[in-house]
Amino acid sequence: MTQNLNLPFEPKLLEEMNNIGIKKSFSDGETIMDIGNNIKSMPILISGVLKILREDHNGDELLLYFLEQGESCAMTLNCCVRNAKSEIRAVAETNVEILFLPITKMEEWSAKYKSWRNFVFDSYHQRFSELLETIDKIAFLNMDERLLVLLKDKSVFQNSLEISQTHQEIANELNTSRVVISRLLKKLENVGKIELHRNRIKIIHL
Repeated sequence: MTQNLNLPFEPKLLEEMNNIGIKKSFSDGETIMDIGNNIKSMPILISGVLKILREDHNGDELLLYFLEQGESCAMTLNCCVRNAKSEIRAVAETNVEILFLPITKMEEWSAKYKSWRNFVFDSYHQRFSELLETIDKIAFLNMDERLLVLLKDKSVFQNSLEISQTHQEIANELNTSRVVISRLLKKLENVGKIELHRNRIKIIHL
């Protein structure tokens, strides 16, 4: 199960992960973890892309960051340490495979394996940097600029020039209204950057 992770874990750690880890597959759009869920295991992404979302008191979502192969969610790791419930929603951006590891092993492996400690620290650092990028986008970019960045990211993650997503779903991720996103997408279509189709967006030039 771990041969696809491409992470510099010690052979003994990889053996343990293979013995006790549980691999599960999820389809595009499926919710893997939701806000308020009890966290019983640590996820490491084997393949595909996950998007991590936060929800405000009104139920509106905001995209925090994406996770790719070999990565884990630092916010989930933090909840594991504190034995707290999930504070994020994890949704499959593409079809994904995830290796779930028991949270009881987190402290043991941190003491036992240097590579695991490095993995956890690197995960915290990477996710913190991505959260800063998200804050910068909200603070310094106009909504049309944020939309362009999101479309480019999705094109890369989905490895396609056609993005299968509704205007409402994009609006949710950018924490704005569908009307605003529809207007901005139409503007992009009018200048030849995209083509709009039912529940999908074809990128021409971004």
